[in-house]
Amino acid sequence: MAKKDRSGAGRPAPSRKADRSGAGRPAPSRTARRRARPVEYSILYTATLCLFAYGAVMVYSASSAESLLSGSGDASFYLKRYVLFGLVGLVVLHAASRHGLAVIRSFTPVLLVVAFALTVAVMLPGLGVRVNGATRWLGAGPFQFQPSELLKVAIVLYTVQVLAARPKATKTLGGLVKPLLLVVGAACLLLMKQPDMGTAMVICFTVGALLVTAGTPVRLLGSIFAALAMAALVLAIVEPYRRERLTAFLDPFSDAGDTGFQAVQALTALGSGGLFGVGLGESVQKIFYLPEAHTDMILAIIGEELGLIGVLGAAVLYGMIAYAGLRAAKLAGDLYSKLLAAGITSLILCQATLNFFAVMGMAPLTGVPLPFLSYGATNLIVLMGAMGLLLNVAAEGGQAARRTPAKPQLEAIEGGRRRREPAARQRRRA
Repeated sequence: MAKKDRSGAGRPAPSRKADRSGAGRPAPSRTARRRARPVEYSILYTATLCLFAYGAVMVYSASSAESLLSGSGDASFYLKRYVLFGLVGLVVLHAASRHGLAVIRSFTPVLLVVAFALTVAVMLPGLGVRVNGATRWLGAGPFQFQPSELLKVAIVLYTVQVLAARPKATKTLGGLVKPLLLVVGAACLLLMKQPDMGTAMVICFTVGALLVTAGTPVRLLGSIFAALAMAALVLAIVEPYRRERLTAFLDPFSDAGDTGFQAVQALTALGSGGLFGVGLGESVQKIFYLPEAHTDMILAIIGEELGLIGVLGAAVLYGMIAYAGLRAAKLAGDLYSKLLAAGITSLILCQATLNFFAVMGMAPLTGVPLPFLSYGATNLIVLMGAMGLLLNVAAEGGQAARRTPAKPQLEAIEGGRRRREPAARQRRRA
């Protein structure tokens, strides 16, 4: 009789328990990573793409007639440039959403210095480009850059860094003045010199929102707000053109042919649109009536061609950014990320709100573009980069929230572990 083979040859290998550490497992695919992205990330990304597509349609509609009749002769001139700059912005957005948070945290002081230097260079003779009475651009021809757009984002990043590094400094005025308010005040003075009061207002409102987020006492915030309101009123009264804008805001129809012309044309466009609008491409106000129809006043063209429904559609998209951005701030794992998400969300919302109010006659005209909708190369690219940082925070915060068990789950795990312990060990623990 043949002996049995005790070497184990030919036998099936014994089954081994799965390695719980995950070592040796293949890395998750790109599709799996996309599915793992939190809902806040998806909402922010979807709203940004929808606003970009919405802006492309409305920039073409608002600019085609004037560009064809008195401009370059190409009806799609501004559309081509808007799409080109938007694609550059999307590249910046994707780069910032993956690797931008660590990089921008290290280079914020450098970015702030560069932004200040470029803003000062605008006011030097022979360097700044003057358009419509304001000197805000650098460059020549079609390649122009607006440093104030970079400066406002740099101020927000610097404010976030200061508040995250010195959280106790927000409790006193002295703690806020030296590292923060002096820098913000210097930036606003440079912007007022251009003049660009609209961007200065956006910076002040955004910094105020960050101070609220950081827990600054209400009494201190009230004092700062009162001082800023008094300074803004004095500046508006002292400068003749600002005084005219303030008068036009209070009663635009009193001088509808001069100082109140743009406000009256914007209100006429909104009023003629009604609920559903006159139809896409059918605007009358955009043809030599409403100045800056494809930039600062694009909301008026939306209201005329698409009606109240079109305006509400834009408002809903900004509302999606507000909801998802603040949720990302809430779920962020550290103070810096929380403040960064709150700051970028506030920057976009403050700029959009100021534009809405100005176009609808509820605030003086300030020349602030509508984020992701208005034509403007620098504004579009810079805000796309800022949105990439917000997406970075949303992705990291959502993944951390999923990895951390909820409180009921923690209690259930702890209860099960104690039930498995011997009674003597439980008595020693007690």
